This record gives sequence, structure tokens and C-alpha cells, in this order.
Amino acid sequence: LTLEYELESGSRGRRETHAENQLTVLTGAEAALVVNNNAGAVLLALSALANRKMVAISRSQLVEIGGSFRIPDVMRQSGAKLMEVGTTNRTHLADFEAAIGEGARLLMAAHPSNFRISGFTAQPELPDLAELAHSHDLPLFVDLGSGALVDTAEFGLAHEPTVQECLSAGADLVSFSGDKLLGGPQAGILVGKKEIIDKLKKHPLYRALRPDKVTLAGLEATLLLYRSGHWRASIPLYRMLATSLDSLKARAEAWQKALSFGDVLRGLSTVGGGSLPEESLPTWLLALPKGAAKKTLDALRAQDPPVIGRIQDGQVMLDPRTVQPEQDQDLIAAVKASVNR
Repeated sequence: LTLEYELESGSRGRRETHAENQLTVLTGAEAALVVNNNAGAVLLALSALANRKMVAISRSQLVEIGGSFRIPDVMRQSGAKLMEVGTTNRTHLADFEAAIGEGARLLMAAHPSNFRISGFTAQPELPDLAELAHSHDLPLFVDLGSGALVDTAEFGLAHEPTVQECLSAGADLVSFSGDKLLGGPQAGILVGKKEIIDKLKKHPLYRALRPDKVTLAGLEATLLLYRSGHWRASIPLYRMLATSLDSLKARAEAWQKALSFGDVLRGLSTVGGGSLPEESLPTWLLALPKGAAKKTLDALRAQDPPVIGRIQDGQVMLDPRTVQPEQDQDLIAAVKASVNR
């Protein structure tokens, strides 16, 4: 592949072209844009589309994620004027319609991260929100956050909305992360209508948010795994999610045999709060002997390579789902050294 060079014309090209082309093919979007992270993607989108304009968003979606990144703060920084609609637990389509009547020029939806609201709740369906926006010639912007390209329900988890589903529902612009559920390097990705993406590319802020060549190369390599169908076996997150219980039990028993101590117990693997809050999968654990659990964890972290475990019921637990098979011997050596210490 060429880098920032157009073979046909013999002139300078854009470094982002290859990754953007893969994104449009995978998502079905008209155009795509890559920046340094999803916070930057949201900031760029709001700066270009809603500076000094009112943006309507449900109160329940004014989220804060890790690192104190808050949707309202990014809105203010972009120059957009926040219009909170609905209540903490229930927002209706009529709330957005009223906001349009009061001057909202952009409708925004943000996918919840790190938490869930349950019980007496309501949110407009995305197709209905898109239809409302388009009936008033307004765009709908969806901040999807983690940005899955595949159905997480395939792995026994809750269904996470995919980028493709948001676009099919009528979103004009969708932002998401290049890492997390996508499984690539940290990046912010924007996909949607060409007219909107072109506007973002011309905004002065885009230059400050562009990713470097290494990030783009890593992102393109990840996207090519989805194109080739090799993502299950090659992206670590999905390789771990897809590991069978029989395989996990066999490895935990092999660890126990090599160490000559510990118990193999049923347990749970926690997937991750940001991408899939409260989601877990059944697993098999190696429980180290009780006693001095904190000291054992400290010793494990001091090994080379370090080993990260957790304490449960007074015992250090090690989960084979989170260790690659080629790392088993390193883990066994680290546990022996830590217990002897």
C-alpha cells in the first residue's frame, strides 16, 4: 500500500484513505473519518455541526466515562448549547419534538457506558428519532462509544448495538472507539453521510485531532481481520470470549498439575464495565491455597512478566480465559516463584 501518495495521479494523497475505505465497506457508511480517540470524535462532530447551536439529548444519556470524560463538558467545549430533554429514567419522542420547537438544530443520542438504568424506563427507538430529525431537516448524531461491528450476543452476552444497526436505523453520523469492542488501537472513528464527513474534514480542529501513521496502520490491520473473517481467532478480546468451557477447565487442571497445589473451581469472567457493564461469562478458575492472599498478589505482580489475579473468598483466583495458551509456562513459573517467596 502507498502512504500519502496517489499512484494514478502521481500526487500527494491522504494518510487516512486506506482505513477509511475499510470502514465504509464494513459499515455500509457513505464516508468515514479517523481521529485520535472517541472524545475527539465527539468534540469534532459537535464543533463542526452545532457550534452556537442547540443540541437535544436525553438526560439519561449525559454520561461520564473513565477519565472524567463527560458529554456535557465536551458539548460546552465545542460551543454547542445543551438542551436536556426528558427525565433521568424516561424520555419520549415528544420530548425531542418539543426541543425542536424550542430551537434544537441537532439531535444526539449517547449509548450508556459503565452503567445500566433499569426498571420504569423509556427511550425513543433510534429509527423513530431519525425519522423525527429528518422530518425537520435535522441530522441525528449517535455517540456509540465502544463501537461493536459484530453481535456480542453470539458469545452469550447481552446484545450491544452495532455501528451497522445505528446507520441502518437512520443515524446520519455515528462515532465510536477503535479499541474496546472493535479490538484495535485507540482511535476515534466517525462514519455516516458523505456531506457531513466532508464538513468535518474541512474543520480546523480535525488537523489537531488526526491520528499518527502507526495508529492508522494498526486500525487498518484490525479492520482487515473483519474483512477476511479471521477476527474471532485473531483479535484477543473475541478469542477470549469464544474460548470453550472444556478448554478453560483443561488448562486450569494443567496449571494445577504443574504446580502440585491449588483447586480448580467454577467461576465467572467479568467482561468489562465500560463496554458491557455487569456482563460476565462462566469460566473455570485456579484457586491458590488460602492464606496471605494480598502478599501473594503483590508477589505475582512483581514477576516478569507480571501476573494479575483477584481475591475471592480469601483465595487468589487465576482465570485461564484471560491468559493466552502460549503464556501458560510463564504463568506457572511466576506462581511458583511467588508462592516460594
